[in-house]
Amino acid sequence: MDQHITSPDGTPVSRFAFGTMQFGGKADEAQAQAMFEACLAAGITHFDTAYLYTGGASETILGRLAAPMRERLVIATKVGHEGGASRATMMAQFDASRRRLGMDRVEILYLHRFDPETPLEETMETFAELRERDQIGHVGLSNFAAWQVMKAACIAQRLGYSISILQPMFNLVKRQAEVEILPMAQAEGMVAACYSPLAGGLLTGKYVRGEGGRITENRTYAARYAGDHLHRAAADLDAIAREVGADPATLAVAWVARHPLGPVPIISASAPAQLDPSLAALDFHMDQALFDRLSALIPAPPPATDRSEEI
Repeated sequence: MDQHITSPDGTPVSRFAFGTMQFGGKADEAQAQAMFEACLAAGITHFDTAYLYTGGASETILGRLAAPMRERLVIATKVGHEGGASRATMMAQFDASRRRLGMDRVEILYLHRFDPETPLEETMETFAELRERDQIGHVGLSNFAAWQVMKAACIAQRLGYSISILQPMFNLVKRQAEVEILPMAQAEGMVAACYSPLAGGLLTGKYVRGEGGRITENRTYAARYAGDHLHRAAADLDAIAREVGADPATLAVAWVARHPLGPVPIISASAPAQLDPSLAALDFHMDQALFDRLSALIPAPPPATDRSEEI
């Protein structure tokens, strides 16, 4: 991971990020504060939110919690998940985000997803304008395909800046980012901050124990993690975790952090007790043998060329 992203006082971005998607939703303000303080105690300085999250409550709560130590934190938010990526939409949503956060500037602003209806030049020119106003430090792209990233990067280069950070989904059972996104990020000096390291809770072991959660309650997550092979992998992870004396969530997050292509896990939770196993991954030593064993639970996707014999 390149260490070119820093907080306002120059503190380097942390090895893990914390995603505040649950702030103001399943996590009330007291739970949010407890998790925020636990992250700070563990050395996390990178906090991620979005205009879309919990109707704005996530940004509002994060802004309130971050205010006393603002200068040493890296704050990221996102715009454009709904409404597209036109200049008007990006500006309106980012203005609302800054008001909620109580911040004139953020270190990272992402486009939340690719918008095929808006010319990419317009989107990238909007980022350039925000940079010129010194309202953002770094430009990020979330949920983009590799070709979309590189198209955006070429436009950004013409405008005098670069894409600093990407936010793809990546975990033990959803490994598509290994095909092109992670190698591209490594080659281009982009940070890859990866969300869902626990696969919507699948890799925590709770579904093995018969408990409910996003996958049983949310259609999107149910569809994303449908497939007996994914659930068998989660059960095998749970068994390995018991064997090595660790929580399965700790192993899942540590596997992402250990990956040779350098992804940064974005951990998250809705309650402090849920967060502890993910934080434990910061200090968990995963040797090559254990990494390889976990990697074998779901085979890596094939390379992005049919001429694999030449790789």
